[in-house]
Amino acid sequence: MAAELPEIQAFLSLHHPFSLLPEQELCTLPNKFSVRYFRRGSPFPPKEEAPALYLLRRGAVELRDEKQALLSKLAEGDLCALPCDPEEMPPVGLAVEDTLAYLLPCEELARLRAQYPSFSEYFDHSITQRLRSALDRIREDPGTGTSLLTVQVGELLTHPLVSVPPETTIREAAQRMTEARISSLLILDEGQQLLGMVTDRDLRSRCIAAGLSAQERIDRIMTKRLHCIERSELGFQALLTMTRLNVHHLPVLDGDQVVGVVSTSDLVRFQSANSVYLVGGIRKAKTLEALIASSAQLPVLQVHLVQSGATADQIGQAISAVTDAVSLRLLEMAEDILGPPPVPYAWLAGGSQARREQSAHSDQDNALLIADHSKPEEDAYFAKLAQFVNDGLKACGYPYCPGKVMASNPKWRQPLRIWRKYFNTWIKRPEPMALMLSSVFFDLRAVHDPEGMFEELQSFFLESCRANRIFIAYLVSNALKHRPPLGFFRNFVLIRGGEHDHTFDIKHRGIVPIIDLARIYALSAGLPQVNTIERLRAGARVNAVSREGAANLIDALEFIGTLRMRHQAQQLRRGEPADNYLPPEQLSQLERSHLKDAFSLIDTMQESLGQRYQAARFA
Repeated sequence: MAAELPEIQAFLSLHHPFSLLPEQELCTLPNKFSVRYFRRGSPFPPKEEAPALYLLRRGAVELRDEKQALLSKLAEGDLCALPCDPEEMPPVGLAVEDTLAYLLPCEELARLRAQYPSFSEYFDHSITQRLRSALDRIREDPGTGTSLLTVQVGELLTHPLVSVPPETTIREAAQRMTEARISSLLILDEGQQLLGMVTDRDLRSRCIAAGLSAQERIDRIMTKRLHCIERSELGFQALLTMTRLNVHHLPVLDGDQVVGVVSTSDLVRFQSANSVYLVGGIRKAKTLEALIASSAQLPVLQVHLVQSGATADQIGQAISAVTDAVSLRLLEMAEDILGPPPVPYAWLAGGSQARREQSAHSDQDNALLIADHSKPEEDAYFAKLAQFVNDGLKACGYPYCPGKVMASNPKWRQPLRIWRKYFNTWIKRPEPMALMLSSVFFDLRAVHDPEGMFEELQSFFLESCRANRIFIAYLVSNALKHRPPLGFFRNFVLIRGGEHDHTFDIKHRGIVPIIDLARIYALSAGLPQVNTIERLRAGARVNAVSREGAANLIDALEFIGTLRMRHQAQQLRRGEPADNYLPPEQLSQLERSHLKDAFSLIDTMQESLGQRYQAARFA
């Protein structure tokens, strides 16, 4: 044992939370450990031994509940302290590899916890709680002062509530706005319930330009269908909502009560370079050159959002809103050149844009859905429209899809009836190509769809998926090919050789597995959500995934995704192209530990889903 003490000390110093202990403690602590070897198939921990903390030196252990459902996996560097907690049920584990463990008596663990609070904190939290705390830490604003990510909407209100009843004349309402020096006015009934809102633009376009008498009631020109926001929401959420809807005012609610209006001018005090104003420039662009200039600001936006403490979800929402705006403006330009479309159509985004999870200048994934009553000769119009938009997106920095999943490809520019046949074939005959395309076409979202055609198509394929368990099983089997980059001994599995030597692909090995899981949960339950976090939350509501499992995956996604966005921001600041290849040494020891926690959670959820659908039969 004496010969092993320096090795134990070195191992402890590299693994959290022992790495938090002072050096003097680390020098004497190895004497307190014993070494235990478990052959493959041995119960873990053995019932005949005194309770102890187990630190795995090598090997692998699975912990299961009384129903034999997989709870977690342990590998090199992992701890099992459950035997030392009298309130916890003893774990039911099995060594699935020959395993070597270091054992620390429970009384010694109690001493360390009493003496070192930072060490003790590790054992006060589950993996889920540790991951959530880690996410909170990397979300913190790194010294840039107050931001829209920390301020609540209620704090952004700069004017007291100003409102009028619906019978007020337009002239009286305009005078009220002038007196209060505001650009919007709320219309409330006698019970102070919100009926609508009028802005300066409404006065110009719906009254003056329309030749309407100023003596008419204000409710003649008010906007009735309003999007509101709670005062407790963060300012960034107001920014995202304004960006997506292309509006400049949002009524603010405190429960059911209206308390004011937040406007873009309120946001500018906190953040001048943001997607609201970038989208505004895009919508006003008269030429492709102007669009290119606006789109060139996307990397700057991503860096700015990372520096402001934005999470991956917030950044993805903002950047995808900009991509939507570029796509819509290109469609308008195309129609200005080609004339109005011969029949209605829908422009569909796929992949990360559809999920609102883009980073700056992701590849294109799009398709065109055309009304069924179109004639073959009318495809020439849509071919030109699709080519104009795809070429325009390419000029704005969005590369062509390597697999040519774009509307300019005739295969992905079809009437509704053909799209229905496509989905019917993919679901009933899940061949490898169909499974590959699922990551794009089962994540579709309509960017432009004035006739609402996509809703009919989506309802069709969702119902088909929900009713076809075999198709879902094939999806599960395919998804399990994307595993987190952890080896048997919980080390990162890295790329060896080539341009990306000694890195791992954090997107395809960390984020895509969660996207795949969320897609399966949603499709198996026929849920229409497309965004990954929204899918997980909706899946938990209908028991397609447990609430705890959904929460764990959301935390893992946000943690891994935020590390990815931070990595890309560092590259963009250096003037380098952003990629997904992360060197582990770029992370702190604590971040590496939390990343392994996240990967372990993903692996556990994959195993659970694979067992549920017996995915091995469909590999």
